[in-house]
Amino acid sequence: MSIFKRKTGEEQPYWPVGSYKMRLPILHYKLETPELIQGMVLFTAGLSMIEIMTNVMGISYEAALTITILNQFLMLIPSTFGVPFVAGFITALIPIILVFLGGYDPGPEAIQAVIAVQLVLSLIFLIFGITGLGERIVTNLPASLKGGILIGAGIAAIMTEIEPGGRLSESPVAIIVGGILCLFTMFSMYFKKISQKSRIIQFIASYGIMPSIIIAIIVGWSIGEYPAPQIEWGITKPSFEAVWEISPFVIGFPGIEMFITAVPTAILAYVIAYGDIVVGDKIVQRANESRKDEKIKYSLSHVHTLTFLRNLLNGLFAPHPGMAGPIFTAGTASVAERYTFGRKAMDSIYSGTNTMLIAFSVGIFILPLVTFFRPFLPLALSITLILTGYLCITIGMQQIKTEAEMGVAGVMAIVLAVYGAAPALITGIVLYFTIQRKSLKKEKFVEREEEEDRENVS
Repeated sequence: MSIFKRKTGEEQPYWPVGSYKMRLPILHYKLETPELIQGMVLFTAGLSMIEIMTNVMGISYEAALTITILNQFLMLIPSTFGVPFVAGFITALIPIILVFLGGYDPGPEAIQAVIAVQLVLSLIFLIFGITGLGERIVTNLPASLKGGILIGAGIAAIMTEIEPGGRLSESPVAIIVGGILCLFTMFSMYFKKISQKSRIIQFIASYGIMPSIIIAIIVGWSIGEYPAPQIEWGITKPSFEAVWEISPFVIGFPGIEMFITAVPTAILAYVIAYGDIVVGDKIVQRANESRKDEKIKYSLSHVHTLTFLRNLLNGLFAPHPGMAGPIFTAGTASVAERYTFGRKAMDSIYSGTNTMLIAFSVGIFILPLVTFFRPFLPLALSITLILTGYLCITIGMQQIKTEAEMGVAGVMAIVLAVYGAAPALITGIVLYFTIQRKSLKKEKFVEREEEEDRENVS
């Protein structure tokens, strides 16, 4: 129960902090048991980023785990100050970041590269949020370039797994089983059909990617592809000293050249993140329309400024390769879906959103869970990238319609997957103006000719 009660048809109670709306557990919203349970499982998805931090960025496991802990707490900022999204990282950016980091040696150089992208991205969120430029730029971005970015990210994600010496060659059975199960439970029409008839299958589906990871772990462990975990009991102890040692205040801030190099990757990150914001806004709008007992009011400008703050804090104190994204779409959709069942099911959209995020932060301190998953972090990352690759390619292909758009997007995607953000953006823009613009003019000319012919006939 919460101390402050909401009257029917009004907003959930809050304390005004400037233009922001601060809500605290117990005071302004109750903790929801289903989201608490779900969050205690789903927090483990964030552990997969540890594999990138240790192997690609070259930092210790202790520092990577502490960064993950800090990131989970920073994810609470938007929902605490009025944004009804479950925050996350920018999943579709992960393969692009991996390509970007391929040009840097693990260690201080790779860490500085992540810091550069995160600080540039924070500045983009701040400027675009205050000015409103973000909506105009992303809305007017040609569909072929949007498609190229997403398809390229998808190709990069799949390539990371299947390339010679990749994780697939090291544990093929577990990754194939986990990947197929993940795609089946997330996208299969047959699975959706049977889930409508069975509450047990609906319950399994509500946990998204985690059931597939658990089964893949069991398979990989049983056939010897992964060692048995060394489970430790107690509470996870963060190593703030280890994180401070890799902060820009110790290893040094990136140079101007590195910041310039980071700009294209940060731009792609924003384009992807803005698409996530649009999806989240639609999810919440649909939920808002289903209930008359609560008015959900929030500002997309606040989404931007709070995401700016998270990226700034991450970049300065806890560089995270997934960046700070505005929304964990699967978590937000899960909360919004249960919200539609009425006030008895979920008191407020904020009680569901905040409870799930609080569970993320609590779950990561359960040391037996964290140590159980430690040997399987490469597997969790592989399944995450397979899912990300499939989603990116699917959504990217939905963006493009004409033959010219297909060509521009396809070539841009390949360049992005192989060479990274800057060459891909240049390639996409050049191809758009040399190929697609001509085809658009030709289409207009043909339409004008057809219109003149109709007038002559009449």
